[in-house]
Amino acid sequence: MTTATEPTIGHYIQGQRAAATTTRSREVTNPATAGVTGRVALANRGDVDAAVAAAQAAFPAWADTPPIRRARVLFRFLELVNQHKDALAHAITAEHGKVFTDAQGEVARGIDIIEFACGIPQLLKGDFTDQVSTGIDNWTLRQPLGVVAGITPFNFPVMVPMWMFPVAIAAGNTFVLKPSPTDPTASLLMADLFKQAGLPDGVFNVVQGDKEAVDALIEHPDVKAVSFVGSTPIANYIYETGARHGKRVQALGGAKNHMIVMPDADIDQAVDALIGAGYGSAGERCMAISVAVLVGDAADKLVPKLIERTKALKVLNGTNLAAEMGPIVTRAAHERISGYIDLGVKEGAQLLVDGRGFDGKQAGEGCEGGFWLGGTLFDHVTPAMRIYKEEIFGPVLAVVRAKDFGEAVQLVNDHEFGNGVACFTRDGNVAREFGRRIQAGMVGINVPIPVPMAWHGFGGWKRSLFGDMHAYGEEGVRFYTKQKSIMQRWPESTPKGAEFVMPTAK
Repeated sequence: MTTATEPTIGHYIQGQRAAATTTRSREVTNPATAGVTGRVALANRGDVDAAVAAAQAAFPAWADTPPIRRARVLFRFLELVNQHKDALAHAITAEHGKVFTDAQGEVARGIDIIEFACGIPQLLKGDFTDQVSTGIDNWTLRQPLGVVAGITPFNFPVMVPMWMFPVAIAAGNTFVLKPSPTDPTASLLMADLFKQAGLPDGVFNVVQGDKEAVDALIEHPDVKAVSFVGSTPIANYIYETGARHGKRVQALGGAKNHMIVMPDADIDQAVDALIGAGYGSAGERCMAISVAVLVGDAADKLVPKLIERTKALKVLNGTNLAAEMGPIVTRAAHERISGYIDLGVKEGAQLLVDGRGFDGKQAGEGCEGGFWLGGTLFDHVTPAMRIYKEEIFGPVLAVVRAKDFGEAVQLVNDHEFGNGVACFTRDGNVAREFGRRIQAGMVGINVPIPVPMAWHGFGGWKRSLFGDMHAYGEEGVRFYTKQKSIMQRWPESTPKGAEFVMPTAK
């Protein structure tokens, strides 16, 4: 039950916070305590129309603003985000549950993208050919699309929106963000900071909501492109629906990231990597390692250490700086993950560590009712099991045993997802072959979570990405702009008479 002291979290339209126009709303909870901290408005089509109209009205002037002046607004925004980064991190911890230091890391990775976007004048430069044909010059330039939308997930309420809107806005577009209703507060904090940075009203808007808002955005005729990060079924839906409505779409979906450990790997480093990448943020990362593929006798050396470390995880309220892992984001997610653990046992996997018995009282004062789950470890998982095939998105690590490197690579390549993958080895040839042969978009060699830096771009292969272009980096600039080619000739160099033959270089 909400009380009068619990705020209603609304929208941000035309440079100011906007109250809800609908009675539809959803509770926002603190996952550590299960306490209701607010109520988020769920937009209807009218709210979405208002946000898009504000963005559409702001577009001509913003697109016509010189890139260097747009970059200066981004620089001021960068400064403000740096000043308020801990406030953003606290908002993440309060509504998502991830530990505060992890939330700080999330904000830091978002800041990287803002820094990249500040270089937009260089990134928007076109190409020019003098005398491409006699008396004719040809050049290309990149121009903004118009109103673009970002639909973002609960697990990174700051970083993932920042994968999108700094690049889109710096390139001259206007933006409508539809964040997850699970942790909506950060979106309004970012909007307030952008306003303070001098961003013109209407360039950045936020609509809180659920599927109704999503459908309204991807069907709206004034929305030219849609960026999405979330589960594969929704990514597929947005890609298909967006394409049907003539949108440019990049839709990043789910993952089942494998980490191959060769017998020659540094075992202690591999254990550290698996524990951090498997249980960090309670496994609620699209780049989490959820499958350990242990080659040859690596399993005999690793599994005992994994058991020990999984049992020793410091599962605490995210506000406790000693915490290594916080709660699960919602009760529904907790029930889904627990259901997968039940399923793994039924499928015949060996449950080495069971996180379902974790007592929330151990996590801190007032946490007994929170959505708590300890680290969970399965061994002898096979590719036929659902706990291997499907994305669990929780602190569940599955160990699969492979006889050799070829079998391990084949396991990864046969999986429907191809987001991230890692290989731990000391063998240079194995590392080289792994990098060349593996079917995944992001590859780590002795790096467990190979999330590319801001100027390289993020995206998977296979059913982990729908669309042609990765998020942020130069691919992000290309996604949020369209190429125009201009050919020019002047009367003095134009031959007399009509030409009926296909033009060729002369």
